[in-house]
Amino acid sequence: MSTLAATMRSWIVRDVVVDTRARAAVGVFAFSLAITFGAQVALPLPFTPVPVTLQTLFVVLAGVVLGPRLGAVAAGAYVVIGAVGAPVFSYGGGGLAWLFGPTGGYLLAAPLAALVAGAVAGRERGGARTLAGLSLGALTLYVGGAAQLYALTGESLGGVLALGVIPFLAGDALKVAAAWWIVRGTRATSFGRF
Repeated sequence: MSTLAATMRSWIVRDVVVDTRARAAVGVFAFSLAITFGAQVALPLPFTPVPVTLQTLFVVLAGVVLGPRLGAVAAGAYVVIGAVGAPVFSYGGGGLAWLFGPTGGYLLAAPLAALVAGAVAGRERGGARTLAGLSLGALTLYVGGAAQLYALTGESLGGVLALGVIPFLAGDALKVAAAWWIVRGTRATSFGRF
């Protein structure tokens, strides 16, 4: 390896923020922002009130990259920011009413999904345990979303699954695979796991 390549590599992997508490705060902020951007990539489907978004990708990544607690804090901060009125939910929505609407169950389940993803994955980087954590985190979002859809619509379980789970399975499988690929490519960094 040339001297220039070695120098550039050392700059790229150098920790910019060395204090673990500051690193944790930066990680929480970054993932709250990423979840917000993921919500803005919203594709409406004509047969369901739930849009396709990139939120699932960033929620489960938060749990695996930051750890279960900080991942849950990042997702929770996103939900709280949106609940107080900031336009961070899909289609630029915000306010407490969104948490009681058809997508509210997914939003309210986001902190738990990040917690589950991070707890199951542990400190592993890209193996079967990581894949299981990411998948169970996505499943947690489905449970929260389907439960709220069931309460709001009065549909049968099959109807709720048709509205809030089945249309999203293929896309979320791709998101989980992308998250797994991203995690495999990152170096283990401590964001101050507690």
